[in-house]
Parts: sequence; C-alpha cells; structure tokens
Amino acid sequence: MKIKGFILLFFFITLYSNAQETVEVDLSNPHATIYTHFYFLQNDSYEPKKAAATILGLSEKKAIEKVLKIKKVLDGKGLSIDFNKIPTNPNYKDSIGYTTFNKYILFPERMPNIYVEKTEGSWYFSAETVARIDQIYKDVFPWYVDQLQEVIPVSGHKKILGIELWQAIGLLLLLVAVLVIFLLIKKIAFFILRKIQHQITHRTSDLELDKVLKKLAHPISLLISLSFINKFFPSLQFPLAINTWVFLGLNIAGTVFWIYVMLKLVKVVMRIYAEFTERTDNRLDDQLVPILNNFLKGLVLVFGLFKVLRLFGVDTTTLLAGATIGGLAFALASQDTVKNLIGTIMIFLDKPFHIDDWIEAGEVVGTVEQVGFRSTIVRAADTSIYQIPNSKLSEIVINNKGLRLYRRYQTNLGVRYDTPPELIQAFVTGVREIIILHPDTRSEPDSYNVEFAGFGDSALLILVNVYFKSLAWGNEQSSKHRLHMAIIKLAKGLGVEFAFPSTTVTIEQFPEKKSLDLKYNTNQERIDAVILKSVEDFKAENPVEDIIENL
Repeated sequence: MKIKGFILLFFFITLYSNAQETVEVDLSNPHATIYTHFYFLQNDSYEPKKAAATILGLSEKKAIEKVLKIKKVLDGKGLSIDFNKIPTNPNYKDSIGYTTFNKYILFPERMPNIYVEKTEGSWYFSAETVARIDQIYKDVFPWYVDQLQEVIPVSGHKKILGIELWQAIGLLLLLVAVLVIFLLIKKIAFFILRKIQHQITHRTSDLELDKVLKKLAHPISLLISLSFINKFFPSLQFPLAINTWVFLGLNIAGTVFWIYVMLKLVKVVMRIYAEFTERTDNRLDDQLVPILNNFLKGLVLVFGLFKVLRLFGVDTTTLLAGATIGGLAFALASQDTVKNLIGTIMIFLDKPFHIDDWIEAGEVVGTVEQVGFRSTIVRAADTSIYQIPNSKLSEIVINNKGLRLYRRYQTNLGVRYDTPPELIQAFVTGVREIIILHPDTRSEPDSYNVEFAGFGDSALLILVNVYFKSLAWGNEQSSKHRLHMAIIKLAKGLGVEFAFPSTTVTIEQFPEKKSLDLKYNTNQERIDAVILKSVEDFKAENPVEDIIENL
C-alpha cells in the first residue's frame, strides 16, 4: 500500500510540474514585452531583473528603477491593461497617427507618453518613455509621497476593511478639502460668469439669466473638484483594483459634468443671442434661435456619448466608420430631408423674407409665420396654412411684398361718353384733392396720378394711381374704402355718371319721341361749390390730426 501511495504521489507531482508553464523573458512582439514587464513585477512572480529586460541601453539598476516607476504610474492612475487587446504581431505598426511606426501605445488618451517600440528586432519601452518616466512619476506622485511613508507610524498601517488607517484618514482629509474647494470655486465661477455676461449684454441684472449662470457655475466647480481628486488621489497609494474603479468613476463623472457644462453654456449663449435678435428688426433671426439650440445640444450629446464609450473601451474609430457608412446609406435613402436641410441653410443665409412678410411663392400667397428645420409655414388671407418644403422654397421665385415701401393701388374709373369735358376736368380735380387730404395716401408731387387716360369700349377712362402708406393688407382695404366712398360722393354731387357695358341705338328722326341724352349742369359756380362741399365733407369725415400729419 505504501508503494502504491508513493507511486500515486510521484505521478501527481510529475503531472503538476508538467502542467506549469515556465514564463521566460520574451520581447518578440508588443504583447510579449508588456506581459514580461507586468508578470515579473507581481507579488507571486516578483523578479524585477527580468522585468528590467524591457528597458534598452541602461544599467540593470537604472532599468529596474524605470520599470518600477512605469508600473507604479499605471497602477496609481488605475490603468488596468487588457492583454487581449495588445497585438501579437512582431511587425505591428501604429497607423492612428499621421505617420506609421513600429510602436504600440498602451493608453493613447490618458497616458500617451508610455509606449513600446521595436528596436534592433525586439520590442522595448521607447526611449521617450524612459526619458520622461521620472517627470511623469513626479506628476502622479508629488514629492511628499515618499517622505510620507517614512513618517507614518506602525499603527498607521493597520488595516480596516482592507484599507490602511493612514489611507482612510488621507481620504477623509481629501474629501474635506474637495468640499471647501467646491464651495469656494462655485462663488468665484459665478462672479466671473456674471462679469463676462455684463460685458457682452451690457445689462446689470437679469434674474432669469442669473439662474442659468448659477446652474453653469455648479458643474464648473464640480469639474475643478474632480481634477483636484484626480491629482491627489494617487498619493494615497491604493491598490490597482481600487484605483481602476475610482478613476473610471471620476472620468465618467467628469464627462457627464462636461456635457452638463456645455449644455448650460449653449443655453446661456442662446439666451444672449435671443436677446440680441429681439433688438433687431429682422424676425427671421428669432427663428434661428431654436434651430441652433437643438443643433448645438445634439452635437454636445453625441460627442459626450462617444467620450463615455471610449472610457468603457469601445473602439470609437470603428464605430464612427460604421456610423459614416450607415449615415451615407441613410442620406441616400432620405435625399429630400437633406435637400430641405440645405434649403433651410440657404434661406437663413440669403434671407429672401422675414417673419410676418407677405410673400408670393408660386401658387402660395400669404404671411410667413414660421421657418422650421425642414419647412416654412405660410398663412394665407383666408387663414389657411401652407407648409412649403424649404428645398422648394429656396428654388422658386419669391415675390416679397413685405419689403415694399408702400402699397400701390391702381384702377380705372369709367364715366359715360356723353359727360361734358367741364365735368370730367372737375371730377379729376376733385379726386386729386381727395387724395391729397386722405391720411393714408402719399400726397407728395409725382406720388399719385389722376388723369383722363383713354377711351374704353363703353366709357371714358380716368386713371387713378395712388400709394398707401400702410403695408398691412387690412389697413389697405380700409383706406381704399374711404377713398372709394369719397369719389362716389364727389361724382354724385357733380352729376357724373359711371358707365357700364351697354349698347346705344340712336334714332335721328322719330315723330313725337325725345332724345334720351342726359342734361348735365355745367355751371362753373355750381361745379366749384360741389367740389368745395365734397372736400369739406371729406375733411369732416377724417380726423384733422391725420390730415395735418399727411400734409
């Protein structure tokens, strides 16, 4: 039985020995070099001389000092290496930068100066890494860290829940310092932001904007507090596992706060821009505020999302490439949306109209109410709504009646062919006087026309061409009504008859039948009296202040 026991024991020992893999120094590729460095600096496989083989051109003592500092820096910053992502290709080249080299950067974002490169057929830590590691170490672990270990008593190294007592006290002091810094920086940030706001807007107080600035000062102070923690937390020398989670949390919190700061900054900028647009006559700028606001917020959120994904190790380059291809396919499938977007940009650049302008765009006639991201809303005179895609609106001819200086009104007054010349001249003179006295028409010389213009099929045509001062459609109709009523009263007083399409049959000789010709009173005194009475009546019907203002 004893012999069998020894045989079984020998068998298991031999099997266990053969199962163990002997790790040797390997510098053949980036993965092998980095694995060699970290494997021989672990507690259960601590052989710093073998780890020092990853440094080229230094004495063994100096090389050991360098590799130890590299590991402490990475551990202090919580940078945990994922060996599955390190390339095993002996001829690996970094193709991310502008040029390609045989090098591999462990953490391109957070620690770009620590990397390995191929030299003399093997992979070593780069000459730049070796030259800068002392300064990097000082930046991560300030001068007092090494001296702190010498003054900590033995009782300070007692562990509570796996954390040494001095580390717990240091963490508590760090949190208190961060709280004081947060409260102080918050007040300073708000004071500086208000000063900047006053310089831009030239306004001493704005309660609504002050609330936004306070909300902006809050995350700014948090960001500064996080940077303070990020700077001094490695000094507590927690193990890698704790540092990894702490710095991951700090980076995520920092990214979230940065997103919050940028969103609030967008809100502040848009608020200031909105106040600026309110002071301008161009109301099209007012429509640009919500569009820019949504665009900038979306941009901030997209960049923030990519930053968070990179913190979790997602390759955003591949993601961007996929998004670009998908975006191209989506753009091809939605060409109309892209055209409308370009049309929107062109409308805001060219500014063919403004809000509340009366426009004619093809078959659509109405008032511009809103310019959106994709389409423009036009309200017609019957209050119906037209929604015109901006791509079409940017291509068609637009008659912007809202940019007119005055509203032109032109018509022909037809009087009977048998009207005496004296009454025609008196009628023209009276209409001119009415236009001069009308409070809503231009009365300057050459700004109106009332002339005997020609001979129509059944009437003598008198041209009336005037310009109304108000551009509003409703005011124009009211002004025309007052003008028309005054002209009708003038014609009635003078005895001038308006013609209508008719046919006159003249019978020169017919017994006992009288002619149908009207008997016109052409007495000059009566004509002057009628014109004077018509003008006086028009004055009485219109406010004196309006007439004086018009004159």
